[in-house]
Amino acid sequence: MSAETTTPPAVRYHIEHLTACHYAQGVSTSRHLARLRPLRLPFQRPRHFRLEVEPTPAFANSDVDYFGNTVDRFSIVEPHERLQVVAHSEVEVAAAPAPDLLAAPAWETVRDGLAGDRSPGGLAAYECRFPSAMVPAAPGFADYARPSFEPGRPLLDAAMDLTLRIHAEFQFDPTATTVATPIRTVLEDRRGVCQDFAHLQIACLRALGLPARYVSGYIRTDPPPGKKRLVGADATHAWVAVYCPGHGWVEFDPTNRRLAGDSHVRVAYGRDFSDVSPLRGTVVGGGTQRLDVAVTMRPDSEPAGR
Repeated sequence: MSAETTTPPAVRYHIEHLTACHYAQGVSTSRHLARLRPLRLPFQRPRHFRLEVEPTPAFANSDVDYFGNTVDRFSIVEPHERLQVVAHSEVEVAAAPAPDLLAAPAWETVRDGLAGDRSPGGLAAYECRFPSAMVPAAPGFADYARPSFEPGRPLLDAAMDLTLRIHAEFQFDPTATTVATPIRTVLEDRRGVCQDFAHLQIACLRALGLPARYVSGYIRTDPPPGKKRLVGADATHAWVAVYCPGHGWVEFDPTNRRLAGDSHVRVAYGRDFSDVSPLRGTVVGGGTQRLDVAVTMRPDSEPAGR
């Protein structure tokens, strides 16, 4: 008699993402766009979202970008020296069935078959094979990837091996890079943060002719045993999605050496970070700027205020 299998219940998260921009000089007008709303996916269901902006915008609307992400746009026409944007999200995430990594087709088969795949999914994947603004083609990425991609190896098994190697061979160091650090430098110095590791893995996959895209969002972190969760102590997160026929987009997290699961909340997909920046804009005036970001991600099982 076989034991019954049960599907783990979805986890509900409460997320507060605060961004404050302090200007050295007054700003007369500004226009901004934000990608802060969690995506609606088969295994992820947004339950509530509220965006608070100070000063109050004179104009605000939302639409969907090329990659299917919701974009909130707003304009401020009164003078100000500080902009504060707070995104409040409530989202349920279920654990998607884990793929059989060894059941995937060989990586060369996926590479060679995409050119002739005219399905919507195949075309969307095909365009993620090419260099992008923050993931340019450069020598070295294919060489780094090849030990994981032996001839005939299943694509997802090879992608997981690359994920594990990046985690083992690169040091997480928040002081080593900035958003503008080239990934060639990350490859050489073997240091960086989640954004760097995601860009690096995407560059390696594309160098072999494989489709990969950038995923931005949040990941659940737990406070030390017996300690309270610190408000605003979390941060945004980034990982990678690899396209595999028969499996769709499968997500790998090189920073945490695992497949993305119900501890990950997806906010936006793109070719690289430049497609999914949480908040960007143009201002008239302002001078130098200082940006403060604070994220709190709390599961529903944890009381508020911890």
